[in-house]
Amino acid sequence: MHFTNLGRTGLKVSRLCLGMMTYGDPSWRPWVLPEDQSRPFIQRALELGINFFDTADMYSRGRSEEVLGRAIRDFSSRDEVVIATKVFFPMGNKPNQGGLSRLHILHAVEASLRRLGTDYIDLYQIHRYDPETPIQETLEALHDLVKSGKVRYIGASSMYAWQLARCLYLADLRGWTRFVSMQDHYNLVYREEEREMIPLCRLEGLAVIPWSPLARGFLAGNRTAQGYGPTPRAQTDDFAQSMYYQDEDFTVVEHLAALAEQRGLKPAQLALAWLLQAPGVTAPIIGASQMHHLEEAVAALDVQLLDEEVAGLEAPYRPHPVLGHS
Repeated sequence: MHFTNLGRTGLKVSRLCLGMMTYGDPSWRPWVLPEDQSRPFIQRALELGINFFDTADMYSRGRSEEVLGRAIRDFSSRDEVVIATKVFFPMGNKPNQGGLSRLHILHAVEASLRRLGTDYIDLYQIHRYDPETPIQETLEALHDLVKSGKVRYIGASSMYAWQLARCLYLADLRGWTRFVSMQDHYNLVYREEEREMIPLCRLEGLAVIPWSPLARGFLAGNRTAQGYGPTPRAQTDDFAQSMYYQDEDFTVVEHLAALAEQRGLKPAQLALAWLLQAPGVTAPIIGASQMHHLEEAVAALDVQLLDEEVAGLEAPYRPHPVLGHS
């Protein structure tokens, strides 16, 4: 396993982060694995050297955090892993059970700590930008969590670059804790983050930890325009179907598959290798519902792409509307 610093912090993280969205409660999403089937993936990730795990309070309505917390206690020790979780999306149908108000953040962090079975969270992230709450209120609440010891670092997720720039400016102005990471939507078929977000993160020293590095499985090369694909997730993932499946996206996958065949690799491995070599990227957040997904992702760490191969993979890309901010 390869390790790197999380942005400009001294925190060391593996160059792959295991995303926990796949693990929890199948009643939340039909492709989610129950706890007994989830635990082997967390255990194997630890064996492979992954020390970075990303979840969110809303994944499986909190069940994902519980699964991760129990697995860490059983298979590792708390000080050997980096646990990231997120707050924003509603956890109930009452007015104050979502968003980024001080009230909700302080309630949500206590609930996440309880589900994770820990007294601190390494990286606490806002899952989205909340236009209904003054960002000063959010930033001060997050700063207070860091000062209380319940949170070590704070991070952000998908938003516009101007919104992140404003957050950093206000934190500096008020002497509040800064975001150290950006979890954004970035992969071979969605590269709009290269325009402003990634340059801003590189300038300001934020770690880039992309979500959906394989475009929710689209870059594995087994998706089709009709029927969407053979797996339960491909057939039922409305979010993916709304973001990908354009003609130009399939053209990118065709180039990816051709190069993968030449290199004797899986398309998913090549897509991940491309992302790992992209300027500014710290640790893609990978998902795994079959054990070979995890093994192949780790093997991609040692894949080196030539400049002409990178250029060939990037050539068919066409601009997309902004996707993943909501």
